[in-house]
Amino acid sequence: MSICIIESNVDRLRDPFVLVENGKYYMYGTDWIAYKSNGDLTRWEKIKGELVIVPPNCGGNKWAPEVYRYKGEYYMFTTYYSLLTKHRGCTVMKADSPEGPFSEISGGHITPVDWDSIDGTFFVDDDGQPWMVFVHEWTSTDDGIGRMAAAKLADDLTHFISEPIELFRADSPKWSSNRVTDGCFMYTMSDGRLLMIWSNFEGDENYCVGIAHSNNGKVDGEWIQEENLLFSKKISGKYDGGHGMIFTGLDEKKYLSIHSPQDTSNKMLKEKPVFIPIVEKNGSIECEKIVNE
Repeated sequence: MSICIIESNVDRLRDPFVLVENGKYYMYGTDWIAYKSNGDLTRWEKIKGELVIVPPNCGGNKWAPEVYRYKGEYYMFTTYYSLLTKHRGCTVMKADSPEGPFSEISGGHITPVDWDSIDGTFFVDDDGQPWMVFVHEWTSTDDGIGRMAAAKLADDLTHFISEPIELFRADSPKWSSNRVTDGCFMYTMSDGRLLMIWSNFEGDENYCVGIAHSNNGKVDGEWIQEENLLFSKKISGKYDGGHGMIFTGLDEKKYLSIHSPQDTSNKMLKEKPVFIPIVEKNGSIECEKIVNE
């Protein structure tokens, strides 16, 4: 048995995030690039025009845009390097359409200005409280080990209303072999169990997607690392990949979106968005298996 990997026609796009809206798929990726599809995950068309009004203090590192519909409007959580703070940080932008243009509403980085922070993701808990979960990069921690962090957001998503809390470290799981925390995304199972998928490296620098779960179903609970990975080179049988998110397709199936492969030293390989059907099983999630003919 193997897993089904749906390859897109988009080359060289990292950190693919999919929004399903108005009967279409919208896909956003690093460098603030976006695509759309009428329903075929293999065929995408680049969105033309200005997707993001670039903040004047943006000095690059336009990483990992995620777009959510919240209270009737569209919000982008993304990262950039600030010429003012000399740090990477997470910001929040807003638009009237999933095609933009998105403009910054957080007045610069929403994350601590003296941290390197990346990969902000959005989550609303059972009490209706919005959160940002994000990476406190290894480049600005006291011991060079990356952390996963979270803070409560104001209802208009413009600023934090709590101090960031540490959720776990890059070296928390037994399988991790690197100091990196990367690509967090929150997923609530049908039974209410709260999961986070995130990326690090397994073994000999193979980029992968791991799973953690909260012991009490809340963001500020104790996060327990699961032994089984969601995606890895061993699972795919082909390439590594990571920086994942999960979406419900137009066919009502759940899909994992990642870029694969991570290692593009071989110029014949291009990191592209791929999609893998996933299922809830044994109290967690896993890539759906198919029977080889």
